[in-house]
Amino acid sequence: MNSDTGKFIIVIGLAVVFIGVIIYFFHDKLHWIGRLPGDIRVEKGNVRFYFPVTTLILFSLLVSGVIALVKKFL
Repeated sequence: MNSDTGKFIIVIGLAVVFIGVIIYFFHDKLHWIGRLPGDIRVEKGNVRFYFPVTTLILFSLLVSGVIALVKKFL
């Protein structure tokens, strides 16, 4: 291990804390996540199937954009 690995772990930890703070303080405003048009939801009796297609695509685009910005500025 070197110092770059330590810096990487610290950045990931800070990102997790930041996401946790956002969810903690704004959980009542984030109810739309997972309920977008295009998310597959099937409920029959005791069986529930849920696959958030649109939500996954949206998060994928968001993460790709953040990674592209980080690469551009670093």
